Amino acid sequence: MKPKKNPNLEIGRNSGLYFAIGLNLMLLLSWQLLEYKTYEKEVVSIDVLEVESEFEEEIPVVNPNTPPPPPPPVAIQENLQIVEDVEEVEETVIESTEITQDDAIAEVVHVDEVVVEEVEEDVEVAFAVIEDVPVFPGCEGLSKAKSKACFQKKIQEHVVKHFTYPEEALDLGIQGRVSVIFAIDSKGFVTGIRSRGPDKILEKEAERIIGLLPKMRPGKQRGRPVKVSYAVPIFFKYQEG
Repeated sequence: MKPKKNPNLEIGRNSGLYFAIGLNLMLLLSWQLLEYKTYEKEVVSIDVLEVESEFEEEIPVVNPNTPPPPPPPVAIQENLQIVEDVEEVEETVIESTEITQDDAIAEVVHVDEVVVEEVEEDVEVAFAVIEDVPVFPGCEGLSKAKSKACFQKKIQEHVVKHFTYPEEALDLGIQGRVSVIFAIDSKGFVTGIRSRGPDKILEKEAERIIGLLPKMRPGKQRGRPVKVSYAVPIFFKYQEG
């Protein structure tokens, strides 16, 4: 049985391709229509413009703060009157007060009569480098090394003997180390007490303890009494229980 239609002449075979091409053409045409712009045409009248030049008057600039001009000078007439000398004026003569070699010396002082006073220097030497350390009462007659050890021992015994923990510091729970620095002057007295610690209450108590030190035999440097500085730590510590 033969087919009735020629397969080469079948139109519906490429219908999808034709549809796509037609769709693209319609979209292109629609886009062109949307983007098309028109402008209103206005009638512009061109006339002749005549400009007349105006005369501008220049106004001078005046500064209001300018001072007025000075007045003209006034001619001064000098009237000279001649007066005869009636009284004689005595001139004051000023004599020079400079002393020259011709002036006499009232009193001659001989060199033998001049007395030179020795001024004691307030020298302060540290305890670690002093030649002869201060002698604490009870450390007399010892060598230099033993006298130094005896001094340190007596200082510790003195601190333990006079130590009192302040009640106010106990109530507030204050404790810590107080460093006390003082000096033993050339006469053996304790001076210049300074302290540094965690609280003023402990510092005051530490200074009180050092202030009770007795008079000592002063330290010597090169055979002369001098001021000797010394530092001692005092520990304030309590046990809770």
